[in-house]
Amino acid sequence: MRTIRKTFVALTATAALALTLTACGSDDGNSDKSTTNSGASSNGGSSKETGDHNAQDVTFAQGMIPHHQGALMMAKAAATKASSPEVKSLAARIEKAQTPEIETMTGWLKTWGKDVPAAAESMPGMESMDSMESMPGMDHAAAGKEFDKNFLTMMIEHHKGAVTMATTEKAKGEYGAATSMADDVIRTQNAEITEMTKLLGKS
Repeated sequence: MRTIRKTFVALTATAALALTLTACGSDDGNSDKSTTNSGASSNGGSSKETGDHNAQDVTFAQGMIPHHQGALMMAKAAATKASSPEVKSLAARIEKAQTPEIETMTGWLKTWGKDVPAAAESMPGMESMDSMESMPGMDHAAAGKEFDKNFLTMMIEHHKGAVTMATTEKAKGEYGAATSMADDVIRTQNAEITEMTKLLGKS
């Protein structure tokens, strides 16, 4: 009788362990989830603290790269066309912050075996880069205060689009580095929106 009881206990423990391992290793329905660094979760941390990623992380990187590229094009134009030292300073900070982020996100996509956007494409607040040229005050002939006003107006909307994308990533993303970058985007670009709104009021 004691032997049967021991055997039953052993079988129960084995079954429980198998169920636990199956639950930990099961796919949550997202076919794009990577388990390359899944061993990092053995310390009890959540999936956002590991190297796992999901489809939202890919969407975030593929969307934010061209979005950042659009901001860099505007920032580089401001370096020579803006009249306000504050606008030039802001543009320089945008370029300094977003250039390495593009490089980082490009590295993620290559590691994940996903396509890397080749150029600025469709972006919230700026349907295409052609719209920058067609918008009054942002074409090649514009400069000075007219440029400043239109640069600030467009960049505010551009930043709002980035914050929206980052907020979605923070809520639905799984890759820790990506959700961390999303936090930085939300914090930094919201602060810059406030700054640009004040500058726009002075223009």
